[in-house]
Amino acid sequence: MAIDAAATVTSNSSAFGVVTATIAPVTPLNESGPRLRLQGLSGVYSYPGSTSGRTVRGQQEEGTAMFGYEWIWKQAALAGYVGFNVRSNELSVLDPNNPVVGTGVGAKFAADLYLNPTLETLVAANASYSTLFHAYYVRVKAGFAVADGVFVGPEATLLGDAYFNQWRVGAHLTGFTVGPMKFSLGAGYAHDRVQKGGYYTSVEGRAAF
Repeated sequence: MAIDAAATVTSNSSAFGVVTATIAPVTPLNESGPRLRLQGLSGVYSYPGSTSGRTVRGQQEEGTAMFGYEWIWKQAALAGYVGFNVRSNELSVLDPNNPVVGTGVGAKFAADLYLNPTLETLVAANASYSTLFHAYYVRVKAGFAVADGVFVGPEATLLGDAYFNQWRVGAHLTGFTVGPMKFSLGAGYAHDRVQKGGYYTSVEGRAAF
């Protein structure tokens, strides 16, 4: 089993954290086989109300359960998942132009790619889509080795739903270890439809058992 935890904060008035458990019920994680993924997400955000003139403060929680399969090669890993998610969005002020409010259940799909074209290079991508609120997330990053298993390079992210959308462009440091955990850091520019330009920072950690 592997546990991944991540947190992202933006100057566009949002802060989110997510914890993901990936379970390999048949084979070890370093071998191809079926996977079970359980994920929990929580965050807060705010934006100027479209009609009230007041600041709208939002709170989001989401739980996801998916089943999939991961293919492992010597220098690459590819995984695909399908399942469902339960998501709740609560707003402090009624915003009639924002349809993303309330609690619902949707089908969710996800894919992960990790590739080392050479020992000195990295390409990684993560993507997901839920039929609930048409929520999507796509992140791609590339890197060059600066130490054994440690990469630095650019990254780009697209995320959004039926009301919100944002893109991010920045840089990452991926693969450095602290004790039994591997970490990644990211930072750069963020732009969304409502808040416009800003900045983001992210930290991710992974522990395998």
